[in-house]
Amino acid sequence: MSEQQLICNIEITESAQQYLGELLAKQDCEGIGIRIFVSDPGTSKAETCISYCRPGDEKEEDEILELNGFKAHLEKRSLPFLEDAKVDYADNRFGGQLTIRAPNSRLPKVSDDSPVEDKINYVLHTEVNPGLAAHGGNVSLVEVNDGVAILQFGGGCQGCGMVDLTLKEGVEKSLMEKIPELKAVRDVTDHSDTTNAYM
Repeated sequence: MSEQQLICNIEITESAQQYLGELLAKQDCEGIGIRIFVSDPGTSKAETCISYCRPGDEKEEDEILELNGFKAHLEKRSLPFLEDAKVDYADNRFGGQLTIRAPNSRLPKVSDDSPVEDKINYVLHTEVNPGLAAHGGNVSLVEVNDGVAILQFGGGCQGCGMVDLTLKEGVEKSLMEKIPELKAVRDVTDHSDTTNAYM
């Protein structure tokens, strides 16, 4: 048995495998494993997550890592953001802690075959939000629905009287130019709340 398991430069230490194996055993579910993924990958909100993966929850495109007595399902979309990630478990005076370090989870990474959500997040993170930050504002992707990007403004952009212009001339223009598969951009922000609006 090796000291650690490596796949796509993802490291799950022996102590982490033992801890996770014990957690899974308590679930009383034959064939249960774990899923490792990054929510909001390539953005400042990125979170690296581990969840249960019960039989039937698997996805065909998952990359499978065989561990000590269970399988780890690595979400395909998350793989570039999990590069050099490390899952470890260390005992401490409070009983112990599972830690996940994924130094690349927040770094924008896109290619021609990246999901449209990743392309949108990349443009928002690298081009749009730096400009909005000067006014204390930001914009984030809520979802993509039938080729329409649903966005939400925050900070100084929420309730700002210029938000329609910002959306049409700035954000929408940038996204539509760079991501041809997008059909439209919509804003779902409640702009009646002007508490932090930049005037």
